[in-house]
Amino acid sequence: MTPAHPEKWPVHVVQGGVDRQLLKDCRDLLAAAEESDGNPSISEQTLVTMRAGDSADHSLLTLALYAPDEDSDPATGQDLAGFAVVVEEPDHSGVLEIAVHPSYRNQGVADRLVRALQDRRGFDGLKAWSHGNHEAAADLAARYGYAPVRELWKMRMTTAEADLPEAVLPEGVSLRPFVPGRDEDAWLAVNSAAFAHHPEQGSLTRADLAARMEEDWFDPAGFLLAVDAAGQVLGFHWTKVHPRHGSHPAIGEVYVVGVAPEAQGSGLGKALTLAGIKYLQDLGLHAVMLYTDADNTPAVSLYRRLGFTRWDMDVMYGPVKQG
Repeated sequence: MTPAHPEKWPVHVVQGGVDRQLLKDCRDLLAAAEESDGNPSISEQTLVTMRAGDSADHSLLTLALYAPDEDSDPATGQDLAGFAVVVEEPDHSGVLEIAVHPSYRNQGVADRLVRALQDRRGFDGLKAWSHGNHEAAADLAARYGYAPVRELWKMRMTTAEADLPEAVLPEGVSLRPFVPGRDEDAWLAVNSAAFAHHPEQGSLTRADLAARMEEDWFDPAGFLLAVDAAGQVLGFHWTKVHPRHGSHPAIGEVYVVGVAPEAQGSGLGKALTLAGIKYLQDLGLHAVMLYTDADNTPAVSLYRRLGFTRWDMDVMYGPVKQG
């Protein structure tokens, strides 16, 4: 049994990278939450940052709330009820994400974490993601004076129902898979240029790329590069396969599609998108999904024409401006 009130449960505060045991506890919690919700509770980049810890580009603050056994020392509790992570930039802006284990929901766990964060850091410069935009998250945000400032749509298509046109590449352009140890710098340059105004993707570093390449899901065969006759990288479609977990079957993802500024307007973006989807179809996956900003009208229109429909939504919350 556990005590009835999260207010009495211990909050462990970690500045910088988390140790192996806490990272395992967090991953176990996230697996249970995704099985329950069908959505990840924490972004992939945040998990990468938790493993890596502080860097020149950001600092990390993690608050973990444990639910101890009733007769045990609270400091030795084994059940992670929830955790909150703040990734803070050098300008002291930051992004908060919270995950709560399904067994401990509707008990005030998230509120306990937020109040502990308020005591530790405060909310200055802080925004927060709600993955799946659950009603409880919206209510919690409103209680602290936060409102939606950004919507990230999750769109999905069923491959068996897809009727896609052929991927027609511009003249002189061909596709090949990413080669680890050779293509990192070229890809980073194109990614940075293609997403110069994107708040997350455009700022990816060599360390971020290396961390993703170490993940179990990474497969260079599904990391497609578009190159010209001289071998220069003009664009890419990085696909991802989410493995089956529990009752949820494996699903493909249009992880990221990017085109160098000098190749934009040539039809390369659409061709890359189609080529990546075809690659995922050929793996036998029943569905393909992707993320896109709700206000990115050209992208939303393209994906709808290809057969994608809105499936779910992540919402970023920020403080309501006064006056």
